[in-house]
Amino acid sequence: MTSPESLRVRASSPRQPSWRAQAPVVGAVALGGAAGAAVRYAASLGWPTPAGGFPWTTLWVNIAGCAVIGVFMVIITEVRSAHPLVRPFFGTGVLGGFTTFSTYAVDIRRLLDAGQAGPGLAYLVATPLAALTAVWLAAGATRRVLKGRQR
Repeated sequence: MTSPESLRVRASSPRQPSWRAQAPVVGAVALGGAAGAAVRYAASLGWPTPAGGFPWTTLWVNIAGCAVIGVFMVIITEVRSAHPLVRPFFGTGVLGGFTTFSTYAVDIRRLLDAGQAGPGLAYLVATPLAALTAVWLAAGATRRVLKGRQR
């Protein structure tokens, strides 16, 4: 037999948003992701990595995308409020589709498989360090520029 305690809904348990409530967010992320991935693909066509070559395009795409997220987050969290779909569209979608840490992992494997352990390990370490540095520098520069404009 079921006890009354097991039938009671806990007030502290968060209710999951319905699919309909999340559909605009999913759509914004999907559209932004498609746009970002298309730009990244265009970059790989414009600056292809030769077989066994160092993946400069992926490195610069990831650094640039991280710098842009630094600027973007300062603007939408510290300067002005944005429409609720701007962050999922641009931050998660466009920049998530543009940056490519999955390709970064594949590129490391390709370098190692080609016997290029030095460049592969350097790339393994340099990419996240450069990406995080780009976020930090871009966010700081954005704050300084915007602070100077407020005077």
